[in-house]
Amino acid sequence: MDTTALPGMESAIGFGSEGMESRALPAGEPRLRRPDRQQVYLLPCRLEELLADDHEARTVWAVVEKLDWSAFYQPIQARGSQPGRSATDPRLLVALWLFATLKGVGSARELARLCQEHDAYRWLCGGVPVNHHTLSDFRTGHERALDDLFTQVVASQVLCGAVKGERITQDGTRVRASAGAAGFRRAERLKELLQQARAHVAQLKTELDAPAAAQRSAAQRAARERPAQAAAKSRAALQRL
Repeated sequence: MDTTALPGMESAIGFGSEGMESRALPAGEPRLRRPDRQQVYLLPCRLEELLADDHEARTVWAVVEKLDWSAFYQPIQARGSQPGRSATDPRLLVALWLFATLKGVGSARELARLCQEHDAYRWLCGGVPVNHHTLSDFRTGHERALDDLFTQVVASQVLCGAVKGERITQDGTRVRASAGAAGFRRAERLKELLQQARAHVAQLKTELDAPAAAQRSAAQRAARERPAQAAAKSRAALQRL
């Protein structure tokens, strides 16, 4: 790089020609601390500290804990000291799907990825490994019950303002779900909100087994492309410099 094009750079980084001539340098190659991004870090992490006290994932789990799960526990074969693999807690699977529904995620593969990479989903998992097969089988195996549950919970949580839910989508049209409480007092408004929530759940269900890349919206794809575009612009700027 031609430093003459950048006035003051030599003095700013501390190796101007006058400073180099004023002192003798030792022999040998400079010994530097260089970044090594391939090294493995073992970082202690307490899952409970990953999320703020008022995070939406905590609200979802609080709702799930209050439900009656006896019908889901009844068919589980792994019991007591009998041999066999322990079953995944149905509360966990419902909480993951419910939180994903609120966030507009309908793909089992995408949800499985988020369980590994996103703090909120990792907090819900609490160290329990889940894959897209388990998530997909559970969703389809309890389709009607989960559809009704998600519809009611999404509508009720938006109604009371406990969960933001960003937006509920109906027939491809965005409908704001954060209106004031006065707008929900009439029975017909609550019925409308339930219809919107039901349509939202149905739309996400169509993405159940779709690959993550195929189910992302244009906005999601654009968000993932922005860092690459910014990096390309930075490289072009450096080349011009």
